[in-house]
Amino acid sequence: MKSILLYSLLVVLEVSFSSGCRKKKDTTAKITVRDATNSLVIGATVRVYAVSSTNPHPPVTVDDTQTSDYKGEANFNYNNIYQLGQAGVAVLNIDASKGTATGSGIIKIQAETENTQTVYIQ
Repeated sequence: MKSILLYSLLVVLEVSFSSGCRKKKDTTAKITVRDATNSLVIGATVRVYAVSSTNPHPPVTVDDTQTSDYKGEANFNYNNIYQLGQAGVAVLNIDASKGTATGSGIIKIQAETENTQTVYIQ
């Protein structure tokens, strides 16, 4: 009887640990910068940031800046913001500029996905 009870307990523990431990996938944002002629813009400054929709405004938790690479892309990783089981991640504003040309947009960050958006600067 003891061995059956012990075996049952071990099975329950194994099932609960194996189903509850899932590795989190990457939550990223890829912003592509293009100009008015639809050409890729290399070396543009891309800022991705949150703006609070509540009043009073809590401190901003997301404000990242990168330079677009040879493919006109700036890549951001938001694994530190997303936690497993969380319903949503963020809606972020995008500002891009190079010289006097500027552009803006919005990106919705969805969990465990490569989120993409294109911003046109003029």
